[in-house]
Amino acid sequence: MKILYLDYNGVLHDAKVIRNRKRGLYIATPDRAFFEWMPILEELLAPYPEVKIVLSTSWIRALGFDDTRQELTESLRERVIGSTFHHPKLTPAEFDTMPRGMQVWRDVERRKPTSWLALDDDAFGWPAACRDHLLETKGNLGLSDPATQDALKKMLAAL
Repeated sequence: MKILYLDYNGVLHDAKVIRNRKRGLYIATPDRAFFEWMPILEELLAPYPEVKIVLSTSWIRALGFDDTRQELTESLRERVIGSTFHHPKLTPAEFDTMPRGMQVWRDVERRKPTSWLALDDDAFGWPAACRDHLLETKGNLGLSDPATQDALKKMLAAL
């Protein structure tokens, strides 16, 4: 199995997402929209139908798995096989305090994919052995950055 671990904020849209009780989720950066860079991911994944997606976004804790998955287009939703939060021995408190890299690594150890990569704008806490699998995006550019697109093309080809 080939897996792409997918974060939302700073990857599919601007990283400055705020959750407010009255407004709900919103992007603090003017003129930015949720999931504005999602078509780029669809296009880059199109040649690789065997690549599955595991959601590694904090949206899971805010909205739940089903609602978080529903934010994706149908073609991306069909690839989703789970999330890093869906671990039988991982409590919500552990998940909330664990760096993203460790969340992903625990999932990799459990699923044992043949190959994998992660798209995330947060490189803090990634185990050294996993760094080669991480494509760190710039939070304000995400997948709109041509250099990130080129790097993702190379990583997908290498899977």
